[in-house]
Amino acid sequence: MTQNPTSLSPDSQKASPSSCCGTPAKRRSSFPLVAGLKRLNTPWTIILALPLIVAVLDPAQLEAMLGIASRAFLGTLPFIVVAVALIAALKATGAEALVARAFEGRENRMIVLAALFGGLAPFCSCEVIPFVAGLLAVGTPLPAVMAFWLSSPLIDPASLVITAGALGWPFAIGRAVIAVSLGLLGGFALKAMMSRAVYQSPLRRAPAPSCGGGATRGAVVWRFWQSPSRVATFRSEARTNGLFLVKWLAFAYVLEAILILYVPAEWVATLVGGDGVMAVVIGAAVGMPAYLNGYAAPALVAGFIEQGMTAGAAMAFMTAGAISSIPAMTAVWSLVKPQVFATYLGLGFVGAVGLGWLFGAVV
Repeated sequence: MTQNPTSLSPDSQKASPSSCCGTPAKRRSSFPLVAGLKRLNTPWTIILALPLIVAVLDPAQLEAMLGIASRAFLGTLPFIVVAVALIAALKATGAEALVARAFEGRENRMIVLAALFGGLAPFCSCEVIPFVAGLLAVGTPLPAVMAFWLSSPLIDPASLVITAGALGWPFAIGRAVIAVSLGLLGGFALKAMMSRAVYQSPLRRAPAPSCGGGATRGAVVWRFWQSPSRVATFRSEARTNGLFLVKWLAFAYVLEAILILYVPAEWVATLVGGDGVMAVVIGAAVGMPAYLNGYAAPALVAGFIEQGMTAGAAMAFMTAGAISSIPAMTAVWSLVKPQVFATYLGLGFVGAVGLGWLFGAVV
């Protein structure tokens, strides 16, 4: 799911680079070549390889490419600093405990608060799954959980700042509004469909135990700097997430430079240009399988817009892509039956098209 500030995996819009769960040690490959290729399969490889390829195949464009990428990265650098500080502070204070309060009270209230808190939840992937599984297991209404699921991958405090740096505050605020709106639409739409038998027992199986520090446990300590252990958490999160954001944004800006230099603007304009609904539909359809990362996507979308992509299609691309990111889909698929998973994707796609078109009409 979240891919939230603490959710910064390459596949995700809200999963942290420093997962709270320890990963099992991988067995070393008996083939040195295979092991070497796996080590090269990183964003850093592409960041270094693309300029080298341009230098060999089209040296005249190397300076232009490096200039585009470096100017974009340096322009975003202040936003990276703010984003890293937000991520580290959220984890150090334990603010994720506040999210559990969204799932108390009447169902309509739960849906509204779940949609609002979904964009603020600082969960890593391993926390989201047991958190939501626990909610479903104790009888939390599925519409409220769906509202959280739909809004959570779309925005978080860190990605809000990164989006503002790449696309401007109007686009970033629009993305936040759409995240909450999609959560509300999905939650209340599912509530209207709850009479169907498939939604009465949505879980695949009983929830697994939490992988350490469930989101519903622990008090929030806003003055975290008074606790040495929380200060250590702040430093660790800042270091880990800072490296993560630098890596993925550098990756995104290198790709953006390639896009600007080598993809004819008329191609993009023909595909997703214009003001019609079809451009928004295509933007959402392309975004679902092509989405990279909630923190890298704004830079790439900026490149698309420069090449002729409309604002509505760009917003639909980002919205649909976040819904279909691997961590977001994994969180849903691992817990609920296929019919509920299909509902999640369907609501996400329809909402991305409708809200993307509305955003394009307004701006």
